[in-house]
Amino acid sequence: MDHAYLPSPAIHHLSCPPSWLPNKPSLLPSPSSAIASFPVLPPSMASTAPREDIVMEDEEQRPPLARALLHRSATNNISQVAMVGSKACPIESLDYEIIENDLFDQNWRTRAKADQVRYVVLKWTFCFAIGILTGVVGFLINLAVENVAGLKHAAVSTLMESSSYWTAFFVFAGTNLALLLFASAITASISPAAGGSGIPEVKAYLNGVDAPNIFSLKTLAVKIIGNIAAVSSSLHVGKAGPMVHTGACIAAIFGQGGSRKYGLTWRWLRYFKNDRDRRDLVTIGAGAGVTAAFRAPVGGVLFALESLCSWWRSALLWRSFFTTAVVAVVLRLFIDLCGTGSCGMFGKGGLVMYDVSTLFDDLMTYHLKDIPTVILIGVIGALLGALYNFLMKNVLRIYNIINERGRVHKLLLAAAVSILTSCCLFSLPWFAPCRPCPTAPGAPNGTCGSLNRFRRFHCPPDHYNDLASLFLNINDDAIRNLYTTGTNDVYHPVSMLAFFIASYILGLLSYGVVAPSGLFVPIILTGATYGRLVAMLLGNHSDLDHGLVAILGSASFLGGTLRMTVSVCVIILELTNNLLLLPLIMLVLLISKTVADSFNSSIYDLILQLKGLPHLDSHAEPYTRQLAVSDVVAGPLRSFNGVEKVGHIVHILRTTGHHAFPVINEPPFATAPVLYGLVLRAHLLVLLKKREFLPAQERYPKEYSIAARFEAQDFDKRGSGKQDTIDDVELSAEEMEMYVDLHPFTNASPYTVVETMSLAKALILFREVGLRHLLVVPKACDRSPVVGILTRHDFMPEHILGLHPVLLGSRWKRLRWQKGAVTKYFRSLIVSLANTG
Repeated sequence: MDHAYLPSPAIHHLSCPPSWLPNKPSLLPSPSSAIASFPVLPPSMASTAPREDIVMEDEEQRPPLARALLHRSATNNISQVAMVGSKACPIESLDYEIIENDLFDQNWRTRAKADQVRYVVLKWTFCFAIGILTGVVGFLINLAVENVAGLKHAAVSTLMESSSYWTAFFVFAGTNLALLLFASAITASISPAAGGSGIPEVKAYLNGVDAPNIFSLKTLAVKIIGNIAAVSSSLHVGKAGPMVHTGACIAAIFGQGGSRKYGLTWRWLRYFKNDRDRRDLVTIGAGAGVTAAFRAPVGGVLFALESLCSWWRSALLWRSFFTTAVVAVVLRLFIDLCGTGSCGMFGKGGLVMYDVSTLFDDLMTYHLKDIPTVILIGVIGALLGALYNFLMKNVLRIYNIINERGRVHKLLLAAAVSILTSCCLFSLPWFAPCRPCPTAPGAPNGTCGSLNRFRRFHCPPDHYNDLASLFLNINDDAIRNLYTTGTNDVYHPVSMLAFFIASYILGLLSYGVVAPSGLFVPIILTGATYGRLVAMLLGNHSDLDHGLVAILGSASFLGGTLRMTVSVCVIILELTNNLLLLPLIMLVLLISKTVADSFNSSIYDLILQLKGLPHLDSHAEPYTRQLAVSDVVAGPLRSFNGVEKVGHIVHILRTTGHHAFPVINEPPFATAPVLYGLVLRAHLLVLLKKREFLPAQERYPKEYSIAARFEAQDFDKRGSGKQDTIDDVELSAEEMEMYVDLHPFTNASPYTVVETMSLAKALILFREVGLRHLLVVPKACDRSPVVGILTRHDFMPEHILGLHPVLLGSRWKRLRWQKGAVTKYFRSLIVSLANTG
């Protein structure tokens, strides 16, 4: 537990691991800071969160440095409890710093060349295994979804052809309801951390935030099974986000360093029992998950680099690329296996999911006169994406009010969304006209091709219903239909409008359900729909093929919601297998992201805020340059002597939840108090359990051999599961009066900053190095050697602005249109013109 992280007293009934304990008594939140069971900012945090549209006029007009910067508010109730999937739990930070102490030095000196070679070989072996398993899981998810949903749609089509309309509806709605309730029930009961997309949790983890059970074996199982059921239930969700979380779970399991429970205690497995190697494996697994979802190996690497990672190295690039290549090969092998028809309703084809290659080259051409159309699509996608993010944020807040009432209300909400979705999908095609089947190249006139291409619904033979062909299909087949070139006359404009409105609204309503669900595929589908609709409305004013415009619509809507450019561009190219689209996709993504950034943040950043995950951004707010680190450090600070009494250590560990403590040498071990280093809570627990005590307050003798009594693996960080606590340590009264020499186990070279350093510089150091603790030392020598400890919590805007609310007006703002902003800008323009005139 970090030096400054604490849970809300109102959620002590949650079954979180016992190691997630409160640890900053000076900042205890009020009971009203309880948060519920779906992503939402804790009310205590919401109450102190700044509002950008409320700024005092006099403070705006005063120079920033002339303000009362050191004026603190009376209270600052900020709870670092976050939503993990669909459950509220306290969180920790990860620590990528190397602990340099006497034991570490001896361990590295005794490592042979064979150990280093074994470590490198293991890293590549784990990458290969992650690729194999992620590819297999990705194929099984696709296979299960297409067969379960395919059987459902085939049964409904058969009943519709026999004019059993009501029976077909009840079969359709009942199957959807059963599948979604099953997915929601196992998520809420077995592993709430598996709820939602999982991408925000993975992104937070790679930023340095750890949360309980996000990568556990139960979460992995529920994520796979629940996602199959949710996607098969015709809910407007996708499997890409859950696949990212699934790949990260598989990789994190390899990074556990073995398991005593299952007898996996080989020494070579323990090389990865640290946060640095686990972070790299999770990054690789997340990229492999994208590859398994879209069969896009290069896009998977770029997605992890652009959207998820906060730290990246060239060596990690090679390993990630190797893993995604393995996933692509595994998928290709299984797809070839299914080409013989042995996989049920699993579609044929290769790695390209939506091949838009065509026999007619003129369908994929574009000219300079088409650029205005592309720009229009980019702007529309940006506006729709920004509105989508705004509405999604508010829908999730409403869902939280329902979900916080308990498990029954979560299931009732899922049931209500499922019934609404089924009624919408089944009723709207009744208003669509029946259209004659188009003529396919090489096919007889009036035939409707494959089952997934066109749906008859209630139409006579040799006719199809265009809305049913989109609604009564899995999302992948609907996207394939919309991307198909040479089909300008297949869909009616009214049908496209109805499908766009329905998919837009259902996408907003579906994601908040407590079940594994993704956003990527529904956004692609909605964007493709409005792209075709724009092409229809332009008519003869544009010569672009409607299938091509649908692809551009997907790209613009992705840019407007996810705010990614390079990775989305490559993923779409790999999905469609056509490099001719590259310039147009690049242009539309740049426009949509730029325009949408003027309104709000990306959908994943908004969800991170709603969940309360303390994600550190890459930029520093302007007000952090007006503050020194001493302005945000809070006490009381607990420290230990170089040789400390056992009873005092036990008392501090039981009465605080701090994860690290400064070690200060005082006389007789130093002429004056001096900072020796930083000792971790987990290491102190190991020392207490080993009972390496001294009868008097003195250092270990020179002949004392640390390597003979301790092994480096004793201090390795454990993976998921039960963590050691002070309650597990039982000492006698005599032992409590003895002493422990902390010098050999203390990190003698922790990162430190002087108290006068600007908070902005400290933030950059903290984030770039991947620290968990940053010691603040005094400017003068006649003071205590340590002023305080900075943790992630101290850099969060809610904490800083809660201490210094006068800085609200200088909070960093992007060029965003806010309430009254247009009026303010026009008024300033008129005043400026009047003055110059």
